[in-house]
Amino acid sequence: MLNESETVWGQLWARAKVEKWLVFLSMAAAVALVLSGLHALAVLLFWLVWMAALFNRSVHPAPPPVAELPAVVKEVDFSTLAAAFNALDTPIMVIAPDETVVLQNQAAEKAFGTIPPNTDLSARVRSPSILDMVREAIATGKANQIEHSERFPSEAVYIVRVSPAEIAVPEMRRLYIVSYRDISQARRIDRMRSDFVANASHELRTPLASLRGFIETLQGPARNDMKAHERFLAIMHEQATRMSRLIDDLLSLSRLELKSHIAPDEAIDLAPLLGHVRDSLMPLAEDVGVEISLILPDVPVIVQGDRDELTEVFENLIENACKYGQEGKKVEVVLSSSGSVTEVAIRDYGPGIPAEHVPRITERFYRVNVEASRSKKGTGLGLAIVKHILTRHRARLLVQSEVGKGTVFTVRF
Repeated sequence: MLNESETVWGQLWARAKVEKWLVFLSMAAAVALVLSGLHALAVLLFWLVWMAALFNRSVHPAPPPVAELPAVVKEVDFSTLAAAFNALDTPIMVIAPDETVVLQNQAAEKAFGTIPPNTDLSARVRSPSILDMVREAIATGKANQIEHSERFPSEAVYIVRVSPAEIAVPEMRRLYIVSYRDISQARRIDRMRSDFVANASHELRTPLASLRGFIETLQGPARNDMKAHERFLAIMHEQATRMSRLIDDLLSLSRLELKSHIAPDEAIDLAPLLGHVRDSLMPLAEDVGVEISLILPDVPVIVQGDRDELTEVFENLIENACKYGQEGKKVEVVLSSSGSVTEVAIRDYGPGIPAEHVPRITERFYRVNVEASRSKKGTGLGLAIVKHILTRHRARLLVQSEVGKGTVFTVRF
C-alpha cells in the first residue's frame, strides 16, 4: 500500500504528463528570460512557484459549485405521518390553513371521538378559546397555548397547544399541529393538597380555640371557682387529646407514604391477630352496647404483612363498626381463605352509608356525618390510613353498604 508521499508524487507526475505542453512552454520561457539578462536564480524561483500553483490545483481540486450538487426533495406521506402520531399517547390533530382537520391520532379519537378528514374544526371543537387560538396561529404563523377544561364525559384539564409545521406534502402547504396535554391528575393532586392543608388547619384550629378560651376564662372570671376549674380542665384535656390523635394520624400517614413502595414480607397468622384486636376493643364495645363476634377457620391463615400495621387496620375497621353501627348491637368479623385469596369481612348492622358517599370515604378528612364523627372522637383520617396500609400490603378494601341494613368492609389479600 502506497504511503501519502508516494501518492502525492504520483499525482504530480500524472499532472505533468497531462500538462506536458504547458510545462515545456514555461521551461522555454524561463530559458529565454535567462538569455535576455535576468538573474538565473530569480527565474528559477519564479518557475518553481508557477509549477507549484499548477500542480496544487490538481492535487487539491476545488469542490464543485453548489449548483452542481444534486437536490433531494422528500415528500411526507400522510400514512407515515399518521403512524408516527399514533405512536404517541397525547391527543393530536393536524389542521390545514382552511381550518379543516386533516388527520387525528388514535389518542385524539379515544378522547374526543372520530373526526372524518376535511371536517371543519369548528364543527367538532366547541371551545371558542381553542378556535380563536387556532385562527390566530394561522394568521400570525406563531405557536400558542391555553389551558382548557372538559366537563363531559368526565372532568379533564388540558394544556392545548397549536404550532405551525412546515411539512413537505404533495400540496406543499403549511399545516398546524394541535396537541392536548392532560394535566387532570396534576390539578387533582393540587386540589387534594389544598383541601388537606385547609382541613388539617380547621381540625387543629377548633380544639386550639377551645383551649385558648378556657385558659382565658380560668385566668379571668373563673380564677377562684374550683368547680369551673375541674369542669374546664376536663374539657381542655379532651381537646388536647383530640389534637394529639390528629397529629399522630398525620404522622402515620406521612410514614406510610414514605415506604408505600416497600412490600412487607413477615408471615402473619391472621386468626390470633384478629383475636387480639377483638380483646383490646371489648371495653369500647361494652360501652356502646355492641357484641363483637369472631368467626375463624380451624387452620392457620398466613399472609405476608407487617403485624403492627395490620393490627392498626383491623382496629380502625372494627372500632368504626362499633361506633357508627352501634344501633345494630352486633359486629361480625369473618376470616376466610380460598386458594390464593384471603378475606377479612367486618359487618355491622347500623344505619349504613348512602351510595354517593361510598367512593370518597377513604379520602383524608372526608366524613359522611361531620357532627357524628366529631362526637365519636374521629379524626377523619382512619380510613385513609387503612387504605395506605393495604396499598403497601398489595391488598384491597371493598365496601358494600345499604342504607338501613348496615355496612360490610372487606379486606382482600
